[in-house]
Amino acid sequence: MKADIHPKYHPVVFQDVTTDFSFLTRSTMSSKEKIKWEDGQEYPLIKVDISSASHPFYTGKHKIIDTGGRVDKFKRRYQK
Repeated sequence: MKADIHPKYHPVVFQDVTTDFSFLTRSTMSSKEKIKWEDGQEYPLIKVDISSASHPFYTGKHKIIDTGGRVDKFKRRYQK
């Protein structure tokens, strides 16, 4: 294998912005934002919209996210 061609693999904290659920894992992603974790060390913070704490498949709760009235537009179009 060639040396120095692979991205750095380091600890990162992912935070779900909708539920404030966060978890520490390893990733190649990086961020300028930092967060102090439970062990007292600072790690890069990656904010995500959906995680296992907010995804309907894992939570069993179905949410309809309607941006721009797409659901209503669909119902009006195919309503008979």
